[in-house]
Amino acid sequence: MAYIQYDGVGITAMAAAVPKRVIVNREYTEVFSKAEADEIVDKTGIEQRRFADENTCSSDLCLAAAEKLIADNSIDKEDIELLVFISQTPDYRMPATSVTLQHRLGLPNKTIAFDINLGCSAFIYGLSVVYGMMERSNLKKALLLDGETRSKVYSPRDRRSAFLFGDGGVAALIERDPKFGKSTFSLNSDGSRADLIMIPAGGYRKMSSAETVVEKVVDEFGNMRSDEQGYMRGGDVFNFVIREIPRDIKSTLALTEKTVDDFDYVVFHQANNFINSYIMKKMKLDAAKIPSTIAKFGNTSSVSVPLTIVSELKGKLDGKKDLLLSAFGVGMTWATGIVPFVDCKISEIVEVENGKAV
Repeated sequence: MAYIQYDGVGITAMAAAVPKRVIVNREYTEVFSKAEADEIVDKTGIEQRRFADENTCSSDLCLAAAEKLIADNSIDKEDIELLVFISQTPDYRMPATSVTLQHRLGLPNKTIAFDINLGCSAFIYGLSVVYGMMERSNLKKALLLDGETRSKVYSPRDRRSAFLFGDGGVAALIERDPKFGKSTFSLNSDGSRADLIMIPAGGYRKMSSAETVVEKVVDEFGNMRSDEQGYMRGGDVFNFVIREIPRDIKSTLALTEKTVDDFDYVVFHQANNFINSYIMKKMKLDAAKIPSTIAKFGNTSSVSVPLTIVSELKGKLDGKKDLLLSAFGVGMTWATGIVPFVDCKISEIVEVENGKAV
């Protein structure tokens, strides 16, 4: 386990954007029966999700969130000197989406901009990267933008993933200030499990072709997907989670000499209700301290932790609040963050349609 600690850096404001289109899972029956849909919803706890339309990308969701954040907090764009964009559904193979967002947001050319390609743990990874750059520099303000349109990469004909994933984007403003005190991150990876969650084709190991985009039956249950659509080995992922996540949280707490009772809120990756309920019971966590957006947004990959903060903790982060963040996913990678929040300003969630806020 790799531990990193920072001092005097924190999130001062957050905003989020989601697609306007709402998918009600119990009515998501174009391919599967109502009984099948109800069974899956009862198991996962995911009642509805947001799907981006064909004209909306991850960058559009992040743009809307960032513009809301900048406007609500009267931020001078000249003070933003770092922009990091997190996504595994970027606009292009190249250029980096962060650079196009720098231009679309009207940020100065002195702005550092780069992408982070990582899965569900990426917001915590991204915080660590930005915190490190801020602590060791004279940078005034940084934007961490995190967006995913996972609805575009999973087959609606594969019941193991068709009811799980949704879309969203989040913007976080990060600044240096002694008031934040110390933050601690545990960042981990195990590439031997890379095949547990994967899109096999469409990259440069197996390039796109007429064959890779054809959906085909992939198992004895009749599930269908193409090689350019994602799959997930749910049972293996669950076994990984119940082994690694509690252990990582406990070791990070031991390092910092804290207990779960020291935190105002514990924010988990919103994979599904069954996994999070299991971890809560295993670690004897107080359910009142654990916000959830699984029911209304589903699994939004790396966006799920910050989207849950924006959605559920607006108006609850006045003064100093200590948050424990935990996420895991594709890679496999997993991360734990002990992150103080001090008077964090959270904006209302914006809806996006045809690439623009509505």
